Amino acid sequence: MIVRESENDFSMVTQHDHAILSRDIAGHFKDGYYIDLTFKNDILLAIREHDRGWIRLDETPIWNDRIHAPFSFMDYPLYGKLPLYRIGIDEVEEMSSYAALLCSLHYTSFKPIRNSAHPDCVAYMKHETNRQNEILKKLDLEAGCELVTQHLNMLQLCDDLSLYVCLNQPGATKEEEHPWYKEAFGTAIQNQAFRAKWINNVEIGLQPFPFIRDFKVSLRIKHVSRELRAQYGIGKAYMDTEFDVQEVTFADG
Repeated sequence: MIVRESENDFSMVTQHDHAILSRDIAGHFKDGYYIDLTFKNDILLAIREHDRGWIRLDETPIWNDRIHAPFSFMDYPLYGKLPLYRIGIDEVEEMSSYAALLCSLHYTSFKPIRNSAHPDCVAYMKHETNRQNEILKKLDLEAGCELVTQHLNMLQLCDDLSLYVCLNQPGATKEEEHPWYKEAFGTAIQNQAFRAKWINNVEIGLQPFPFIRDFKVSLRIKHVSRELRAQYGIGKAYMDTEFDVQEVTFADG
C-alpha cells in the first residue's frame, strides 16, 4: 500500500493500482527507447505486473501502532514481503519469461534485500539469481547487456513517475514534495537524469521528455478519513471508503 497523510485523511493507493498507472505511463514511450521492439509487449506487461506480489497484502490494510498510520510499502516488515514477492514473480513468469526477468531484476536491486545478511534475504537473492540466469539462458541473452539494462531502467523510471503522483499532494511545490523526488529521479536512461515538477494540481512537467507527446493518465485512490479509521479501524474504514479517480497530465517541461 502507498500511503500519503494529510490532516484529515490517509490517501491510499494499492501497489497494483500504482503499477497499472506505471504501465499507462510506459505506453507513451518513444519507440527508440525500446532498442528492440520484439520485447515491447513483455516490457509493458512487466511494468503493469511488477507489484503483483502486493495484491494479497493490500486486500486488507494493517494499522502500524508505532507511527499511528496504515502500514505502507516503506515500513511493512521485509520478511513478510519476500515470499509474496517470489509468488508474484512466479505468476508473471507464467505470462512471460522476459517480463519475469525484469521484475526479478527490479526486486533484487533493492538494497535492503541485496545487502542483507539475513538468511531470508540471502535465500531470496539466491533463488532470484538462479531464476534470472535460467531465463537469460533460455532467451539467449547476457546478464547486464544493454538491452536488458535499458528495459529495466524503463520499468524503474515508470515506477518512479507513478510513485511521484502517489506520494505527492497534487500541485506540491518543490519544498513540499516527497524527499525522494526533490532532485533528479534515481533512475537514469542513456545517462539522462529525469526531473519532474508539478505545474499545477493536474499537470506534471518532466525533463527530458521520453514520451511521444503530452498525455493524460488516471489513478484509483481512496481518501480514508481519520475519523472513520478511529471509529471502525483501518480495515473497515478502507473497505467502506469509495474509490476516487485522480487524473494527471504529463507534459514536456
